[in-house]
Amino acid sequence: MIRKLSPWFTLVLGLVLPLSQANAGDAPVFVDITEKAGLDFTHTFGDTQMSNILEATGPGCALFDYDGDGFLDIYVVNGAVLEGISNPPDKKETTRPEPTNRLFRSNGDGTFIDVTAEAGVGNPGYSIGTVVADYDNDGDPDLFVTNYGPNILYRNNGNRTFTDVTAKAGVEGPQKLKGFPTWSLHGAFLDFDKDGWLDLYVGNYLAFDPEYTFYYKPEGFPGPLTYQGQPDILYRNNGDGTFTDVTKKSGLLNASGRAMSVGVGDFDNDGDSDIFVSNDAMQNFLFTNQGDGKFKDEALERGVAFGEFGESTSSMAPAFADLDNDGDLDLFVPDMGFSCLYRNDPIAFTGITAKAGVAAVSGQYTSWAPVMLDYDNDGWTDIFITNGDAHHLYPEEDLLLRNRGNLTFEDVSLKAGAYFSEGEYVGRGAAGGDFDNDGDIDLLIMNVGGPALLLRNDSKTENHWLTLRLVGTKSNRDGVGARVRLTSGTTTQIGEVTAGSGYLSSDDPRLHFGLGGRAQVDRIDIAWPSGITQVLEKVKADQILTITEPAK
Repeated sequence: MIRKLSPWFTLVLGLVLPLSQANAGDAPVFVDITEKAGLDFTHTFGDTQMSNILEATGPGCALFDYDGDGFLDIYVVNGAVLEGISNPPDKKETTRPEPTNRLFRSNGDGTFIDVTAEAGVGNPGYSIGTVVADYDNDGDPDLFVTNYGPNILYRNNGNRTFTDVTAKAGVEGPQKLKGFPTWSLHGAFLDFDKDGWLDLYVGNYLAFDPEYTFYYKPEGFPGPLTYQGQPDILYRNNGDGTFTDVTKKSGLLNASGRAMSVGVGDFDNDGDSDIFVSNDAMQNFLFTNQGDGKFKDEALERGVAFGEFGESTSSMAPAFADLDNDGDLDLFVPDMGFSCLYRNDPIAFTGITAKAGVAAVSGQYTSWAPVMLDYDNDGWTDIFITNGDAHHLYPEEDLLLRNRGNLTFEDVSLKAGAYFSEGEYVGRGAAGGDFDNDGDIDLLIMNVGGPALLLRNDSKTENHWLTLRLVGTKSNRDGVGARVRLTSGTTTQIGEVTAGSGYLSSDDPRLHFGLGGRAQVDRIDIAWPSGITQVLEKVKADQILTITEPAK
């Protein structure tokens, strides 16, 4: 399948954007090394064809260093055969070994080994997404897994094993919401009250009734508007290994949401974490942190409740990033239409999807996971998007959009390697991170009913880079919520440490900056969640640097 820009899109959108004349040596190259890396995983949704919305939602993944050896490991989630919901082809299907989530440990040489059994994280339930963070501040990352049914919190024991502490922590979620099993899709860790402990926001989807069969037959199964939404939950970390539901107290209770994914970022630059919830077939939520333990939904007045032209889109996943290097976080939300790119302007966001050249490209696909990455290290954040049909196992090619530096994007997918022109997979979740520590961002991609794929970034560029790993002391251990301002020459970039990103997934928690031709960073300013500020000057490029929060 080869992508072709329809004249209809160009005519309707009025877009005639010239392609940038990049040098051949600057062309992006991503290489599929899945088999070579030993990443042997195929997602199951309990059926041979999509027959309901549960099976179509797909899996997420995480890139994180669970054993502290300096190399990123891989966690992927899986579905299951569910009685009364799944329709396996024959009885043999249900007698096979149960599919489980899988953990692959990096060997440090570009290969991975399956350590699921010894680590104790092979949940056999129907998992959807995962979020990674050190919730207990003991120095190693823990795993939160969202499920159709009770969620799971795995505490990292620090010896390459995990313990299921869900019941003790109190984050499994209610057994039922709206009369049906609670169905959580994604979540995010954040320190919303800045007490040094990471809290947890869980986005719940809808009250799925497998008995409901009235629908438009070509669609294959009923869509999201068929079902009532389930309210999200905010858990406050008590600092003793337990959490308390503070959803109502914090002003976040909304019974009508259909959360697909959750994103966190300080979009208004006031020093605390705000929450964006992308909802399916309805308006999105933008919960601004009021600084007193409460939030307010300002999506409508901030211009991000609906699409660029006021339409209610089926939003998949939010991604915050400073796309124009002006010092604030812009917002990208893939969806089933043209996707939504919002520029952060004073007071509100401005939709620039069509003007930026994103609508004409993504409008041909059903888009799911965004990964914000500077793949060529030129100092401008680019966009990767997974694509796949929402109701059928129809494959669609993924997209790589290069940031031209003027808030327009060039589709460089067909220059990015053979993977981008194959169109063999039905994409869902994805995560970005430098798994081989060579200074560029690689991609982990999840496909519904298909394999997990690892794309190594082999871009040919002489550009420099810097990767920062933040360690909190007074702030939470991961430094989640810390804002980094990096100045090199006349260029200033910002980055913010997050835990939970894109569609159902978690990126490499380290902050990666492309520096272009600059071999030195003049100044790094860090605003820690504790209020402590830190400055580093004349930092050499092309290194992974660990920065520990000072005492004051």
